[in-house]
Amino acid sequence: MSPSPTPTRRWIALTGLLVAEAMNLLDSTITTVAAPVIRAGLYGTASDTQWIAAAYTLPFAVALVPGGRLGDIHGRRRLFVIGVCGFLLASTACTAAPTMTALLVARVVQGCFAGLVVPQTIGLIRAAFDGPALGRALSLIGPVMGLTAVAGPVLGGLITHADLAGLSWRAVFLVNVPLGLLTLVCARFLDEDRPARRPGLDVPGFLLSGAVAAAFVIPTINGGTSWVLLAAGFLGAAVLAAHVRRRGASGRDPVFEPSLFHDRGFPAALVSSVLYFAVSTGVVFTVVLHVEDGLHRSVLASSLTVLPFSAGLAVSSLLAGQLLLPRTGPGLMFAGIVLLAAGLVWGVAVPSWLPAALGVSGLGGGLVTVPFFAVALSRVRPHETGSAAGLLNAVQQLGGTFGVAVLGGAYLGTRSLTAPFVVSLALGAALTLSVALMLGARAGGTAHSHAPCDCAPG
Repeated sequence: MSPSPTPTRRWIALTGLLVAEAMNLLDSTITTVAAPVIRAGLYGTASDTQWIAAAYTLPFAVALVPGGRLGDIHGRRRLFVIGVCGFLLASTACTAAPTMTALLVARVVQGCFAGLVVPQTIGLIRAAFDGPALGRALSLIGPVMGLTAVAGPVLGGLITHADLAGLSWRAVFLVNVPLGLLTLVCARFLDEDRPARRPGLDVPGFLLSGAVAAAFVIPTINGGTSWVLLAAGFLGAAVLAAHVRRRGASGRDPVFEPSLFHDRGFPAALVSSVLYFAVSTGVVFTVVLHVEDGLHRSVLASSLTVLPFSAGLAVSSLLAGQLLLPRTGPGLMFAGIVLLAAGLVWGVAVPSWLPAALGVSGLGGGLVTVPFFAVALSRVRPHETGSAAGLLNAVQQLGGTFGVAVLGGAYLGTRSLTAPFVVSLALGAALTLSVALMLGARAGGTAHSHAPCDCAPG
């Protein structure tokens, strides 16, 4: 598919795609702070607090990989528009929900449609842009994904505290309505996009990928960690990998493209995504938990405490994309990891300076996300785009889930931020190794080095 005819059309279309990405990912965490208020307002039970988030994240995670493949089959623009419309209607139903059951059903529907929307964005960007402009457009995905992953609790807390028009927590979901309408307006400027050859439907692969995603997400629903389910998730992932190889070898289309794993760069990117989002999402979650449950302070106080993390990430993402990455290259990620770790060490050493320490960690996060997504997508070929997008977004959800479970468990076991921050530092060390593998594979110029993505936006 050729790029859109005018720069204006392309950038309007990109705005809609990024807004949709942010809107869908934001709903994964926006109820973190607001959930107790929602439970009280709808007279829910204690377990409903976890289900308010899980009813969305579970179907979202399950639908991401199949959603990417369905875009390859039926057209990415078509799936994108259908998904946004469904998400918009489900968000309206959440806002008007009269009971907890009605809210949870609407959240499930939200998650299913989000799983259709998010995997289409990368392919639609690549259909609209080429050359250096493609690199600049793709470099915006990282800041959007990174910022929305940690901004949810902040925004949810601020909106709930503001009690806009007397709506209390309902405004948390109502905010999706103008965002969804803006997305649909911008979607008019999108061209349809699908691979030259329409792939087949791998129903067993869809079911396997869904079961694997569920095994990783379910353990956090009750606020704990089920090691049996996590082990089943890893076993299921191995079975899924064998299924994909076997189906590909027989000439049939698997649920995702196995060629993505022909060199070590993309698998290393998936591991890096899990580790980074485990740290960023897990740290924000544990700080919110510490402020509200440990210090017995308000929703507004917890939101303001983690606000510097989001602000730092936003600032450094802008600097990285416009100034630093073109000059330093993707090795900038290592500087970001150092800053991220330095902020965590500062937060442990001087707890009274926790918001400032989180700001430093946020600055580091922005230096990681911008080059990460540029490099991760730099060698993805057109027929692999749907699979790559589904997998990258699925492992982001996995990383956030893992971070909430492990770091949250570390906090609840000690009632101190020291333990979860120390675990985060260990995860950061592992992230350094996986990023080194990712960049080493890129430098080696293996199978996908011909893809037309300039990962250093200029």
